[in-house]
Amino acid sequence: MADVNEQAFLNHDEEKRPKNKVERKEGEPTAAFKGASWAALIIGLSAYLIGLFNAAMELNEKGYYFAVLIFGLYAAVSLQKAVRDKEEDIPVSGIYYGLSWFAVVTAIALMAIGLYNAGSIILSEKGFYAMAFVLCLFAAITIQKNIRDTQVARQRD
Repeated sequence: MADVNEQAFLNHDEEKRPKNKVERKEGEPTAAFKGASWAALIIGLSAYLIGLFNAAMELNEKGYYFAVLIFGLYAAVSLQKAVRDKEEDIPVSGIYYGLSWFAVVTAIALMAIGLYNAGSIILSEKGFYAMAFVLCLFAAITIQKNIRDTQVARQRD
């Protein structure tokens, strides 16, 4: 009987103790910022892809907009990495750095030119695709930055 009472007392003490909180390292983004970045990417991608799926355009047009989105995401992450490496004195070749900028500018230009010349979609849809595209690029850059900041903060210890 005494063992049962002691066990109940021990369990009650464990409930009062604060839970071990994983502390954020200095320079590491907060969980809220990381979550907001991922949410922005998921929302942007979902909106863009759902809009593309439901659009009344030819399949080759849909493929064009999808390819521009994927190219833009890759280019944005690549540029963020090149800029960050350069800032941290990690060697980055001039060709890679220049190509990263060129790829981002090209992706944005391809999206703008494609939307400008798209006669099959109305102006509000064009704005929708442009905003979803920009949201995706921004979120991809932010996620890459968060990952890099987290790695740097944890390597300091």
